[in-house]
Amino acid sequence: MTQQPLTITSLLVANRGEIAVRIFRTARALGLATVAVHSDPDADALHVREADAAVRLPGAAPADTYLRGDLVIEAALAAGADAVHPGYGFLSENADFAREVRAAGLTWIGPPPEAIEAMASKTRAKELMRAAGVPLLDPVDPATATTADLPLLLKAAAGGGGRGMRVVRDLDTLKESLDAASAEAASAFGDGEVFAEPYVERGRHVEVQVLADSHGTVWALGTRDCSLQRRHQKVIEEAPAPALPETLRTTLHEAAVAAARAVSYQGAGTVEFLVTADGRPYFLEMNTRLQVEHPVTEAVFGLDLVALQLRAAEGAALPLTPPEPTGHAVEARLYAEDPAQDWRPQTGVLHTLAVPGWGPPGEAGGTVRVDTGFADGDTVGVHYDPMLAKVIVHAPTRAEAVRALAHALAGARVHGLTTNRELLVRSLRHPEFTGARLDTGFYERHLAALTEPAPDAAAHTALAALAAALAEAAPEPGAPLARRLGGWRNVRSAPQTRRYTVAGTEHEVRYHPVEHPGARVLSTERHLVILEVDGVRRLFHVKHNSNKPEVYVDSPFTGAHTLTPVPRFADPQDRTEPGSLLAPMPGTVVRVAEGLAPGAAVTAGQPLLWLEAMKMEHRIVSPASGTLTALHATLGHQVEFGALLAVVQEESPA
Repeated sequence: MTQQPLTITSLLVANRGEIAVRIFRTARALGLATVAVHSDPDADALHVREADAAVRLPGAAPADTYLRGDLVIEAALAAGADAVHPGYGFLSENADFAREVRAAGLTWIGPPPEAIEAMASKTRAKELMRAAGVPLLDPVDPATATTADLPLLLKAAAGGGGRGMRVVRDLDTLKESLDAASAEAASAFGDGEVFAEPYVERGRHVEVQVLADSHGTVWALGTRDCSLQRRHQKVIEEAPAPALPETLRTTLHEAAVAAARAVSYQGAGTVEFLVTADGRPYFLEMNTRLQVEHPVTEAVFGLDLVALQLRAAEGAALPLTPPEPTGHAVEARLYAEDPAQDWRPQTGVLHTLAVPGWGPPGEAGGTVRVDTGFADGDTVGVHYDPMLAKVIVHAPTRAEAVRALAHALAGARVHGLTTNRELLVRSLRHPEFTGARLDTGFYERHLAALTEPAPDAAAHTALAALAAALAEAAPEPGAPLARRLGGWRNVRSAPQTRRYTVAGTEHEVRYHPVEHPGARVLSTERHLVILEVDGVRRLFHVKHNSNKPEVYVDSPFTGAHTLTPVPRFADPQDRTEPGSLLAPMPGTVVRVAEGLAPGAAVTAGQPLLWLEAMKMEHRIVSPASGTLTALHATLGHQVEFGALLAVVQEESPA
């Protein structure tokens, strides 16, 4: 019997952030009404503002909001939606939720619940793939593991995104790592099952995008390389995966199609493989949903995967063969985090997000595409992933795409938060990456070098401070033009100075007259300063924050700088006593070291507390060996940035 085609008219996206915004973009283009759901912190989020209608999910934590399938279905029915798209993460790979959506008379934009269920547990999926002839790594029983089995990779059986994963290189840390991985998996996915397998050093993470309809057609839409990862989460992705022998590429395509057919798959999905240094592929998992990195495949194949998901859900048939790929695409994930501080996530107001070549939403932006869930002035909170945006470039060749993406990121203006932008630029320009020598250990080897200050950082900061001072002293628009160009002298007179702090270091600049070797003032305005530096004309874009003291200076020459003016008469500051442990970010205390109490002896580097923020756990360690004299944090306690957690009195030297 031929399936009766469905017609979707109104789509609810059971997600938030950039993926919800991205799905709404396609839905609008197809003439569908759009419905958002939101937690309390997301009440004014971009995905809510972009939707035709929105329904509140009371609460803040994902477990109370975006993971409540019953509330999401109630919202869809209340808003008159007739279909639900889960995006990625949250409920996207929850077979029970898919069944409940269908039972409510709604169209599920995803694979059949049975396919989700078959692949939901990585342990069960591997058994299924073994039967289908897909190559696998043999599992390791943690209870009987020996040093010969090291290193091990612990992985959550459910979910993905790097949560519930740990690399174990020492058997003494195995139990602690198992407990931590299980706790993180239970918190993120509601399932604490963890398994172990060999950790392959210098392996590549290569995946195949599949797309299947309900008529038996399965497409393998090329390969993607996602080897550059931090904390087992992808940072830079590209399509096609470079430097793969054609025979290996064919093997991966055939294995991915076999995996999809083994579970009667429908819709978009991704089959992930680990490729060893000598070119042997092993099945890792199948993600039964849209991937974060799907835009690079869209760019190379000229497709809209969300539109194809919707058509597949309506029962439409795919052509027998996919279109031919063209060119190369690279994507970088821009995170609000500090890579130099153990990838510490950042929270606060995103004052500016602008990328060269990126057009307004819905318009062509050249080769540059930006998918984001934020707009200028939005707040990045503590409850969700710290990804600000994905920046994607498509070009005829890999070298051109990599170069263009690095250029776009280097010229981006991202104000208000510390980000990984500079790390991304340096990564894209690293000889290992440009030479396509890729593996998952890239950041383990190169992070220190990629995050250390550039040799000319001090000189560039001094120029940025000079530009900030000149712009601050420039007249507002409409002031007499004489002050614009004639008010600044490059000769000595009574000096005017300004002090700024940059990354905790204070800088003093003399700007009237200018006292900087090799620098001449050509023009000053509130938002643009032009200097001649060693005979070369340089532009400095300056942005003043209306309600905060920070000044942002962006220049193709010096890069991006955030400067905080030092008050001429600083207010007295309360001093914290020595040994104080302050919260490095807002978060929730999810673990306290066993037996920890005032009076306990502690050693330098000993983990004392664990904070959960932005879906990650962060250890708070003792700064020195000594005695814990105060403990202000308790299990479940919500803390703000800078809150006093504990005090350690350092032991006196002998």
